[in-house]
Amino acid sequence: MAATVASLFSLSGRTAIVTGGTRGIGQAMAYALAEAGADIILVQVCLYFAVLTPPSWATHMTPELTGAQRDESNTTTRDEIINRLGRKAHIHVAELSSREAVKHIIPTVTSLGFTPDILLNCAGIQRRHPSERFPDEDWDEVLQVNLSSVFILCREFGAYLLGRDASEFPSGRRGSIINIASLLSFQGGITVPAYAASKGGISQLTKALSNEWVGQGINVNAIAPGYIATDMNTALINDPNRNVGIMARIPAGRWGNPEDFKGAVVFLASAASSYVSGEILCVDGGWMGR
Repeated sequence: MAATVASLFSLSGRTAIVTGGTRGIGQAMAYALAEAGADIILVQVCLYFAVLTPPSWATHMTPELTGAQRDESNTTTRDEIINRLGRKAHIHVAELSSREAVKHIIPTVTSLGFTPDILLNCAGIQRRHPSERFPDEDWDEVLQVNLSSVFILCREFGAYLLGRDASEFPSGRRGSIINIASLLSFQGGITVPAYAASKGGISQLTKALSNEWVGQGINVNAIAPGYIATDMNTALINDPNRNVGIMARIPAGRWGNPEDFKGAVVFLASAASSYVSGEILCVDGGWMGR
């Protein structure tokens, strides 16, 4: 008997790992996954401070990161998911600029008894400089957080899903990976060469992983946001000349907002998209069709 439309979009019994879920687009998508029935593991970053002795919990971190301190102070998303939506939510702290810390996310989460089958990579940073003066350290930081950490987390998550017994997945679908790309996966942008390179990489990484994994039950897709009114775009919103130019190009006639992503992320996480993989879904008010 064919599944109903409502059941196709249900995430009941599923668990999602979400990076960058404390504000903006990531927070809205975390809420959407929970509203559809999923439990949520929020990966939040560390803060730094000068210490002489690493804290005991930092034993898996590289030496340069032993000045990190747990940052669980932002519990808004977790509390909303638990109190309003009635789902389970857990905060895991990791520094996405550390490859070793990223490698330990999946083992740590699963050791706590969670069995995640959705991965949403939403965390990202932006640095703006004229390209002829773009600093090496900013280039390295953006590529590590926006691209390398995404690959590492996808790799570890994929290995975890492929290592589970096939009998756990009677439908044949092991899980879903959703990466956050950008319009700059397709275009070059201005004064953001590192961000453009990282998001171009996300697009190709998504396709490459899909080629290997969709036949084994792991769908891999990406969402490419257009111009969205979030903290990352404050500089553009406050620049009268750039804002006017951007608005003139958006067929929808407005900047997007985080709630515009709720339907897209539930679709890609759910059985409704079981035959969709390797795609970059633009949520951009029609920008790329202009």
